Amino acid sequence: MALFKSSTQEVPTTGAIPKHIAIVMDGNGRWAKSRLLPRVAGHKKGVDALRRTVQACAEVGVEYLTVFAFSSENWRRPAEEVSLLMKLFIRVLRKDLESMHSEGIRLRIVGDLSAFEPELRAAIDYAQELTRNNTRFNLNVAANYGGRWDILQATRQMLIQNPELAQHPEQITEANLQPHLCLSDCPEPDLFVRTGGEQRVSNFLIWQLAYTEFYFTDRYWPDFGKPLLMEAIASYNQRERRFGRTSEQLGLSAQADRASAN
Repeated sequence: MALFKSSTQEVPTTGAIPKHIAIVMDGNGRWAKSRLLPRVAGHKKGVDALRRTVQACAEVGVEYLTVFAFSSENWRRPAEEVSLLMKLFIRVLRKDLESMHSEGIRLRIVGDLSAFEPELRAAIDYAQELTRNNTRFNLNVAANYGGRWDILQATRQMLIQNPELAQHPEQITEANLQPHLCLSDCPEPDLFVRTGGEQRVSNFLIWQLAYTEFYFTDRYWPDFGKPLLMEAIASYNQRERRFGRTSEQLGLSAQADRASAN
């Protein structure tokens, strides 16, 4: 498994189209409430928005999309809503799997899957195994995921595999921890998008978002699709991604790149 170094270890290559986009798909319930519909109707429409967004990302050249489907804190929601979400998750996996596979999409579910019912875990295992060799597009779905959980589980795995580090903590480096994080074989997100008007990370990819550009929109997730995606990418293209460097250094680097191209 190829690993990517973090943006605090080396400067990643960037371009006009983000290689990796991370999205908090927020506002399904409020979308439904504004239309006097039950919350589950918003979640169903949210699935349609995800389908549109996956297609749009693949069309414009995005290689990785990571979406926050269910956080470790979402268990606090009403039990009936959680149950409906789990049933919707299974239904979507079964309905969309063959089409995703035929389109070359690799699907991964990241998070603490041990809390899910056996039927859902079996569906996840099958979907991941079926699509694991697909290379056209990478869709990561964070389910029962939390950024703090990710760092904690990575730390535990690091110490299990390297018990000597517990006695020599001064030897612990990012290189020790990185392989155990979720998405360690994906580049860090270039662009983080959150719909629904809230402007916070909400415990999503805390480690991985260290140098990510943020974009927030008031539009609810069920309204999302290619036009709103392109608005987010246009905003991203207005940013100067320095990764600790100065603007002058960026200018010199761009000149060097143009000279080498000629």
